[in-house]
Amino acid sequence: MNPSTLTRLRAEWAPSIPRELLAGAVATFALIPEVIAFSFVAGVDPSVGLFASFVISLVIAFTGGRPAMVSAAAGSVALVAAPLVQSHGLGYLLAAGLLAGAVQVAFGLMKLGVLMRFVSSSVRTGFVNALAILIFAAQLPHLHGASTATWGALALGLALIYGLPWLGQRLAWPALTAIPSPLICVVVLTVLASALGLHLPTVGDLGKLPDALPVFALPQVPASLDTLRIILLPALAIAMVGLLESVLTAAVVDELTDTPSDKNRECAGLGVANIAASLFGGIAGCGMIGQAVGNVKYGGRGRLSTLFAGMFLLILMVALKDWVSKVPVIALVAIMVMVSAETFDWKSLGALVRHPRLSSAAMLATVAVTIATHNLAAGVAVGVVLSGVFFAFKVSHMLEVRVQDDADGADQADGAGATALGQRTWRVSGQVFFASADAFIEAFDVLGAEGRAVVIDVTHAHFWDITAVAALDKVVQRLRHHGCTVQVLGLNEASAVLIDRLGSDVTPARAQQGGEAHGE
Repeated sequence: MNPSTLTRLRAEWAPSIPRELLAGAVATFALIPEVIAFSFVAGVDPSVGLFASFVISLVIAFTGGRPAMVSAAAGSVALVAAPLVQSHGLGYLLAAGLLAGAVQVAFGLMKLGVLMRFVSSSVRTGFVNALAILIFAAQLPHLHGASTATWGALALGLALIYGLPWLGQRLAWPALTAIPSPLICVVVLTVLASALGLHLPTVGDLGKLPDALPVFALPQVPASLDTLRIILLPALAIAMVGLLESVLTAAVVDELTDTPSDKNRECAGLGVANIAASLFGGIAGCGMIGQAVGNVKYGGRGRLSTLFAGMFLLILMVALKDWVSKVPVIALVAIMVMVSAETFDWKSLGALVRHPRLSSAAMLATVAVTIATHNLAAGVAVGVVLSGVFFAFKVSHMLEVRVQDDADGADQADGAGATALGQRTWRVSGQVFFASADAFIEAFDVLGAEGRAVVIDVTHAHFWDITAVAALDKVVQRLRHHGCTVQVLGLNEASAVLIDRLGSDVTPARAQQGGEAHGE
């Protein structure tokens, strides 16, 4: 094999094999409580979520477009899947997962990942912060009515997670930082709970763990149009929620690692992974931002960390089930509290007063809606809509129309009229579209120009949509109705094509001649 190919593969898969394996192990322990909890949310056995997480991690390590990203059975998908399970059972959920995976593959092959560019930075920050809050909130039920021993174990776990790396740096002891502190936390708390006989809830108390490997099987549902009718809308919802969360999670990992990713490949890879998970009896999933952040924080940079997270999960759930069942839940809670704190963008709190108010409003709305609905897709959708509205509002105020009369050569803004009877010229600059069309129309003093020769110079303007073209038509028609001869100059090629296509009274030929007169 070519040495350059080997170098590229090593960079993509395992820049440092020990760090990849250890980081993947941290991600696995961070997965266990969430996957089991999400399985209950969806109304399925824990094994359904755990098997899905194993298969998704395994497959997407090869097919995904973002190295070091962790994908598994996720809460956002579980919320969408729950009504289908309750009304029709697990078989229909697996069939919906197959269809959702096919939609995601098509989405990636059509290169529609580019649509995520329309998610603004403010919305992405809101997405991250909302998810951090939801991760933290998901740990609170484990602390409700907790005993003193539980609180003490949590304090010790957090002290180990944060204290060991700090101590290792202060004392220059590499041994304290060689193994990720969350793994040490799990081992220490498990040993202490067993040795001291502490009555702490364990992973085994969360639900029955799988006792065999997943088995390949097609969903047990009738192959009929009626089945398609039942699963179509849930499948589309699962597909869109999964795509949204995965692509945004990939963007977060991009930022953390300062490396790019292939969003279209990530979309298609997620679809392949969800198809495989459904065929092995697992629920569909998507990117897990908390686990991905934990993976990156503890050294995961390549695909090996993702692959090992899935393999280690299967080993723990099947081969080491008896040991894993004794791990105190509070040890995993401590890890998730750390993940929540690392996920939250603390700088965004200070930025609220520095950033434009509309951007901050979009970020806060994304957080509020996500927390209120426990639906990341709903939060991001609201944030995107608000960002679009705010952008349109801002751009609409950048339109300027100035009037000049040849008789006196004076400029007045916004259609302020002059009394001379010479030619009147309106110079338009800015963007004319649905949000600024009314302002464009109101800027023309039609009565003040009655009977005069009129020039509308749009050299520095652009007409974006049919509303803008209709506005220009209306102005021209009003002026002609009041006895004006109207010339439109400087219409750029894109605007001219749109106007010609819509059959406007303003002909592109005349506009292009005017553009040449202006030196265009």
